[in-house]
Amino acid sequence: MKMAEQIEQKLRQAFAPVHVQVDDESYMHASGPHAQSHFKVTLVTDQFAGKRLLQRHRAINQLLADELQQIHALALHTYTPDEWQGQAPDSPNCMGGGR
Repeated sequence: MKMAEQIEQKLRQAFAPVHVQVDDESYMHASGPHAQSHFKVTLVTDQFAGKRLLQRHRAINQLLADELQQIHALALHTYTPDEWQGQAPDSPNCMGGGR
């Protein structure tokens, strides 16, 4: 199973999201398009109601502890259904890898 699929499956099971999207952004980095090293997660769930951003991120990091040992970067965009505007911000261009 690809890392993006593994991450999405865990998020779906733990958070019962209204919306979840896991983007493999490895192609934007020096590691290359097939590295499965850089991911962007957009997660919309009622479970985030009343939780601060740090609490939301900690919950995801705890859930994905095993995956985080294997990847380089995980960008998190977390929303309640009321906060969700239909799109997460674009990721910035990579500045590393000698570029």
